[in-house]
Amino acid sequence: MTRPGEHAKAVDPETLPYRPCVGIMLINRDGLVWVGNRMMADSGAHELTGAALTWQMPQGGIDEGEAPRDAALRELKEETGTDKARVIGETKTWLTYDLPPHLVGIALRGKYRGQKQKWFAMRFLGTDGDIDIAADDHQEFSEWTWVPLDELLGLIVPFKRSVYEQLVAEFRPLAVPGT
Repeated sequence: MTRPGEHAKAVDPETLPYRPCVGIMLINRDGLVWVGNRMMADSGAHELTGAALTWQMPQGGIDEGEAPRDAALRELKEETGTDKARVIGETKTWLTYDLPPHLVGIALRGKYRGQKQKWFAMRFLGTDGDIDIAADDHQEFSEWTWVPLDELLGLIVPFKRSVYEQLVAEFRPLAVPGT
């Protein structure tokens, strides 16, 4: 991986595919949305992305032969340490984002131009004590919190914001108090 200050070989993004991925909007009983602060924020990677905003909802790649819904449930468990949730919604289409030009050929192991994501809304059925971000050997987040849906966009790195805008619009009716 090229580090800040090093020069990467220029890669034409048009020659790279999108990484197939899932994302989860985990909604608690109060209608708040789970976000975690990426571990990379602590490692200096924010210098590479040029962003101080390092919060995001759980997301990750789809394994070969894995159905998107199964991948979402797996990623939820890996990244939040809980499986106490049920699927209550799914995006109608796949959503994509492109990496900023200076990250193409560097981020996502240099193999992708961005991500193609299928998102799932899930109702959290547990308590805060059921969440353990350190449960997986590959911990993704240094901290987590619940936020109102309307605060979500202000926490997200700019190049992912258009996807999050679509999610907020599509999942807004689901991000309400309930069981």
